[in-house]
Amino acid sequence: MHVKTALAADQAGAIALLILAFSADPMARWSLPDPVTYLAAFPSITKAFGGSAFAKGTAYISSDYTGAALWLPPGITSDEETLKRLFDEHTPDDIKEDMQAIFGQMEKFHPTTPHWYLPMIGVDPVHQGAGTGAALMTEGLKAVDRDGSIAYLESSNPRNISLYERHGFEVIGEIQSGNSPVVRPMLRKAR
Repeated sequence: MHVKTALAADQAGAIALLILAFSADPMARWSLPDPVTYLAAFPSITKAFGGSAFAKGTAYISSDYTGAALWLPPGITSDEETLKRLFDEHTPDDIKEDMQAIFGQMEKFHPTTPHWYLPMIGVDPVHQGAGTGAALMTEGLKAVDRDGSIAYLESSNPRNISLYERHGFEVIGEIQSGNSPVVRPMLRKAR
């Protein structure tokens, strides 16, 4: 499988892939349980979370358009203000406080030293288990290793932990509030 840098023309397709990939993600669907709300809000959430990767040339898509990954290089961050606003606007009232607590915990685990951040990686559910996620990780980590930098991500789906561990990430904690699913922050040492 070939993985390429996602160009501006690939952005809509990559976002559509991520919408499909996260449609059964425990944290995404806990925070956006209504399917109409999920489909309406998730494109904007994706852009706020990792959309800067397209402009930086650090968004990747599989050549068969079955998976995408958005990497943020050192010094580039998610649009936290927009993310918090979007979740506040679209999450059910009974979990708004928990969502803000989760964001606070995420900030505590996020490295303060220069690092690569993987806010989103996903594969179309029809094609999961075929190696697309591994190919996307391998391609993204080439730049991380060229920089000799650390890499960081938060796994919102326990099924993905083993993929990240195979690529050198280690779980460094747990993030949870109220009845939310557990999110596991993961760090990969510089190589």
